[in-house]
Amino acid sequence: MFSFGELDAIYRRIIEAKSLLNGVIHKTPLDRSKTFSQMTSSEVYLKLENLQKTGSFKIRGAYYKIKKLPSDLKEKGIIAASAGNHAQGVAFAASKAGVKSTIIMPEWAPIAKILATKSYGANVVLYGTTFDEAYNKALELAKEQGFTFIHPFDDLDIIAGQGTIGLEILEDLPNPDIIVVPIGGGGLISGISIALRKKLGDHIRIVGVQTKAFPSMIKNQYSIDKTQKFTIADGIAVKKPGKYTKEIISKLVDDIITVDDNEIARAIFLLLERAKTVAEGAGAISLAAILSGQIDVKNKKVVAVISGGNIDLTLLTKIINRELVRFRRLVKLKITLPDRPGSLKDVLTTFTSARINIIDIQSERYEPRILPSEAEVTITAEIPEPDLLNEIVKKLRKSNIFVEEIKT
Repeated sequence: MFSFGELDAIYRRIIEAKSLLNGVIHKTPLDRSKTFSQMTSSEVYLKLENLQKTGSFKIRGAYYKIKKLPSDLKEKGIIAASAGNHAQGVAFAASKAGVKSTIIMPEWAPIAKILATKSYGANVVLYGTTFDEAYNKALELAKEQGFTFIHPFDDLDIIAGQGTIGLEILEDLPNPDIIVVPIGGGGLISGISIALRKKLGDHIRIVGVQTKAFPSMIKNQYSIDKTQKFTIADGIAVKKPGKYTKEIISKLVDDIITVDDNEIARAIFLLLERAKTVAEGAGAISLAAILSGQIDVKNKKVVAVISGGNIDLTLLTKIINRELVRFRRLVKLKITLPDRPGSLKDVLTTFTSARINIIDIQSERYEPRILPSEAEVTITAEIPEPDLLNEIVKKLRKSNIFVEEIKT
């Protein structure tokens, strides 16, 4: 278990890291959200690491680690394994530090992330169908060629670099009551916890949050789930906690909670619509935890660390449409009407008179279940308010037109 003296030593590294990172990274905004504050009867602040260079916090620890390497190790180069933010953070950090980098990425890694990693100057090697295969290959090459392996979270320099976020938060908000931080391997929350405990002691409550698909780190009960699971918070889909991070979290973090993908998707949607910020699943999970009601934030100043914004656009589109449907702002209606001229026009006039935007119309006449005297149309429409939809449905049914909302 880490002693307080050892934690003080890491805190000194955090101070050093902040100095070395000056001019290399962005000091990201700490934005007070009026919307989320009203929703939770608290003061909610968003630490927007999604606006960091490379789109996540990972560059902080990576640059500090690489910059501190002895000259002979810098000359040999560094290596890392990642399918996402760590890959880009290490590649960019190595480029800024003037060090050659090799990144092993699984063959299934998204092409956008592969191209982004290459654009930062890394030699990208695609290997294996799983992250574990890529990770083991990186360790193998590190041993064979003398590269320094840059671990994504279980390294004291990496932890110190991530801890600079805590110092930045205190510069903008000296007295937060609660901070909520995503947990994957634990490097981010470990560094932030050390920085905040040093300054605030027990006057701040530190809460970690994980996806229910990968609850690998539960306070005082650490578990490794070896079953195959999936989550939209892929950036924190870590099955095994780190040795250092496990000990630091056990000592400094007050609580760890979990949320599911539905809650994460809602947070992504709300961040985009209300805060005008793009967050990936792992980045939005801290806000999802606050909105879940599992943390008592009433009348308190609470900081949500939005750790990254590198979300796949296809997934983001799916989430937007899904949430619009869930909030009944995008609806699909099956309408059965008389198969005669003017019937569809009457239906559409009812919609347009209510200023409802129709996105798509599909017509069906020849299904055996449809009577010869009838036709069926499926209308997808944007609804400003659910009550307005109820009024339209009542009006159509009074005209003997059958309307059914299709639940998706």
